[in-house]
Parts: sequence; C-alpha cells; structure tokens
Amino acid sequence: MLTAAALVLAGAVWMLAVALFNIGVQLSAPRWVAGRSLAAFQASIAGGIAIGSWGWGHLTDIAGVEIALLVSAGLMFAVAAARPVAAHAAGRRPQRGRAEVLADPEVRLSLTGRSGPLVVEIEYRVDQDNARAFHNVMQEVQLSRQRNGAYGWSIARDIADPELWTERYHCPTWLDYLRQRNRSTQSERALHQRAIDFHLGPEPIRVRRMLERPFGSVRWKEDTPDRAANEVLPVVATAAGSST
Repeated sequence: MLTAAALVLAGAVWMLAVALFNIGVQLSAPRWVAGRSLAAFQASIAGGIAIGSWGWGHLTDIAGVEIALLVSAGLMFAVAAARPVAAHAAGRRPQRGRAEVLADPEVRLSLTGRSGPLVVEIEYRVDQDNARAFHNVMQEVQLSRQRNGAYGWSIARDIADPELWTERYHCPTWLDYLRQRNRSTQSERALHQRAIDFHLGPEPIRVRRMLERPFGSVRWKEDTPDRAANEVLPVVATAAGSST
C-alpha cells in the first residue's frame, strides 16, 4: 500500500514537472520560434523516455531491479548536487558570442508587449559610387533581420534622390522587436556597422519605428482618451553605430 501511494505521488509530480517545462518553453521562447522550440522539447521528452526505458530495462536484465533503482537514485542525487556548480560556472564564463544589451528606444505611445505589428524604416544616405557595394551588404543584413524574426524586409532607393536608401521591415509585436534588437551577435552587430559606415554626412542614420494600424484595428470612441494626443514629438529615433 505504501509503495502504491508513493508511485501515485511520484507520477503526479512527474506530470506536473512536464507541464511546467512545457509552459516554460512556450513563455521563454521568442514568438517566431515558439513552435520549433516546443517541437524540439516534445521530441526530446519522447526520445528520452524511449531511450531511458530501453537503457534501464537492459540494466535491470543484467544487474537486477535493486541495482537499477540504486543507480537511478544515485544519478538523481548527483545531478541535483552538480546543478549549483554548473550554474556558477556558466555565470563566470565570458559571453564572447553575444553583444551588450541595448536600452529600449524612446516611446511616446502607450504600448504593451503585444502591441503590433511594428514597422521599422531606416534611412541611409549612400554615395552613388558605393551603391552596388552597399546593396550587397544589405542582402546580408536582410538575412540577419530575418534570422531574428523580422518579415516583409525590403530595401528601396529614392528615384528623386539617388543617394537616399530606405530599409524597411516588420516585427509581429513590440516585445518581438525589443527581443530582436538584443538577440544579435557580435558578428551581426559588425555587419550592421558595415552598412552604417556607408552613410554620408554629419547626421546619423534616421530610424522610424511605427505602429501599423490596418483598417479596423483601432476601435476608439469619441470620448476615449489618447495618451499620445498631447504629445508633439513623433516616435522617431536617430542613432549611429547602434543596433536598430
């Protein structure tokens, strides 16, 4: 009877742990890879159960049930004891592949993490002799943006002002955009800096961050206050040498 109660309790705790891991994966993974992250988690769980069942069954056939249970218990205690050591070592390890965390851009609208879609436009002024080289670099920038969750990327050249180029892309939500800015690696930051280095003039590149408002998406009433109604400055930021 005691063994049966212990097994029921252990099974309930196991199901709770799997459910919490499932929720944690969905909440921590960026929106653009949430499906793939969840699929990888489910595959690892299923594969671990299959391989573990075969391994522990094989050990039981060789050494017996008692030895298999003792080995399992010992490994569980070893993993629990090693976790603080591994966490401490990970904290001390230098982060060579990641860039520094960027501050959030200035916002004059009332946004939440789910506000979106967001449209980002970046204006570059490039010498006409460097147009082809700049365009080649921007093709690499496109791959970098898309890897970090952007979609609808395009690069356009002003027909009335050939030196003016505009990069444009979308992000699903404001939170996705903030994650995208801080997800780039040092090599990607260097790539973006190469694009910025083509920019001419004393003024930095111009970045516009706009909240897209398709027809029917805004349901204001006449008496609904707009927190940005009294603001004069637009949501425009200019920054040279930083991730957009």
